[in-house]
Amino acid sequence: VLGTTFGAAFVFFKPPSLNFFFERVFIEFLIDDPELLTSLRVVEQFGIHAHNSDLTDASDAYARKQLAKAKDDLATLRRYNPNDMTESQQLSTDILDWFLESAVNAEPFMYHNYPVNQMFGVQNELPTFMAAMHQINTERDAHHYIERLDKFPHKFDQVLDGIRIREQAGIVPPKFVIGRVLDEMRGFVDNGVEANILYTTLLDRLNERDPESSAYLVTKVSDSERAELCTDAHRAIEQSVFPAYQNLIEYFEDLKDRATEDDGFWKLPNGDAAYAYALRQNTTTDKTATDIHHIGIGEVYRILTEMDGILDGLGRDEGRVGERMLALAVDPSMLYPNTDEGRTACLADYQAIIDSASENLDAVFDLRPAIGVHVERIPEFKEATAAAYYNQPALDGSRPGIFYAKLNDMNEVPKLSMKTLVYHEAIPGHHFQIALQQEMQGVPTFRKVVPFTAYVEGWALYAEYLAKELGFYEGDPEGDLGRLQAELFRAVRLVVDTGIHHRRWTREQAIRYMEFVTGMPHGDVVSEIERYIVMPGQACAYKIGQLTFIELRTRAEHALGDRFDLRAFHNLILSSGAMPLTILEQVIDQYIAETLRSSVDQQAAA
Repeated sequence: VLGTTFGAAFVFFKPPSLNFFFERVFIEFLIDDPELLTSLRVVEQFGIHAHNSDLTDASDAYARKQLAKAKDDLATLRRYNPNDMTESQQLSTDILDWFLESAVNAEPFMYHNYPVNQMFGVQNELPTFMAAMHQINTERDAHHYIERLDKFPHKFDQVLDGIRIREQAGIVPPKFVIGRVLDEMRGFVDNGVEANILYTTLLDRLNERDPESSAYLVTKVSDSERAELCTDAHRAIEQSVFPAYQNLIEYFEDLKDRATEDDGFWKLPNGDAAYAYALRQNTTTDKTATDIHHIGIGEVYRILTEMDGILDGLGRDEGRVGERMLALAVDPSMLYPNTDEGRTACLADYQAIIDSASENLDAVFDLRPAIGVHVERIPEFKEATAAAYYNQPALDGSRPGIFYAKLNDMNEVPKLSMKTLVYHEAIPGHHFQIALQQEMQGVPTFRKVVPFTAYVEGWALYAEYLAKELGFYEGDPEGDLGRLQAELFRAVRLVVDTGIHHRRWTREQAIRYMEFVTGMPHGDVVSEIERYIVMPGQACAYKIGQLTFIELRTRAEHALGDRFDLRAFHNLILSSGAMPLTILEQVIDQYIAETLRSSVDQQAAA
């Protein structure tokens, strides 16, 4: 209904206002994506629920439809006269133009990816979506949940069709990726229906009770109806979900024999150009692979030097920095018991760090999200191959921000890394930036949800740097080493990502380099390197983003002198939302000019 209304109005009332066009672009994108609609929860308040029974189209035809739409929207956007725009509209136009142009420029590389891999894909993202995003508050919600389970085969077939298209084009994932995916999918199926997250999620929600009244939270459902819903879910998983997985398993078993051990994008048709595009898309800069490789080498040297000094002060002065960090990380004093009790204690300590950070940021932040954040464990079915991550709040406020911690092996969760992880994933990192972006007022809706990795991850890494400035590591040299180690491995990412995809490093060569330099646990290093192989350029966004934030802040400090206000600088960033770094630079330069001009006007008035 919304799409038809907006579309008809756009055709009938030519030309529409720019703000109307912004919303039209967002609405048409949104209504095509039922899973995103469910995640954002922006239409349920109007009594619209049908999308909660459907899954997002994953077909090649849908991808081409979205490409055609991006071309059309970009052409329309460029017909608006910049002279008729407000300052806010001009910024929104610049951001949307960059986003749409990048989508259009992706056309030659639309198959240069691996839709099913050990990091993401329908095989792990869809169960996570069902467990974390599909809310079950009514009987209708439960029926929608089961309808979605029955649609797994169709979506899996769409994904498989896309994988076949890629294979025909010579784009096949490395052999290790196929092995990881097969292990994951077999484990998902082999555990049986009743232990499967898709079944236990529904069962737990249907049986959840209010702790005070003991009433079922899913109301107006009889015991017999609850049993029937569980029976239907059991049938859907057994007859729809598991066969969909089995079909994908069989294809990958066959594909493994045709895969190679080469890992970088250089091996693919037009691979160098595809990697150059990936770097620009992810860093939102024009830095080349060679530029980024050299920046990484310089940052690695700087950080290692600082770490060396702290380790010497702790009496750990023998061996490489990486060796000394590895020894420190496995020191019993740095580890929790590898038990459920240890995991519970770790989660409690993570939450305590979140709470402490929140209480000690007033000196540099006077803008805070209205909604909070807490920590949870990564769902166990995907924990072995996942890294810690942040999940944004629902737009309607029904779900807080969640920092998901990796706890499957507590021997790989050294206490020295915990503060930095919180500052990055929760406060003042991802939660501040993303939750405040969702709460922005007076801007087009797309500005609240559009993703720019370098901005989002750059801010989170800048938050780690800021925590050091604020004294959060004072008296905690081990924690400061954890911060530096985290920064080091982001710098190493610049070296190994460009090494793998541009300089033709092997997977093993990249693992050896990262392990040698950082001293990170072997399992973590392997997971990281394998991540960069299937997500080329993405890992470069962190450090390039952080360096840009620091560079722009330094530029503002030098230009404004005593007139520089760090809270005002942070407010500008957090109230503007994510954007390409090239556009952020323009925003900061404009802020500097306006602040200087205001100061001159005040002096003249005095």
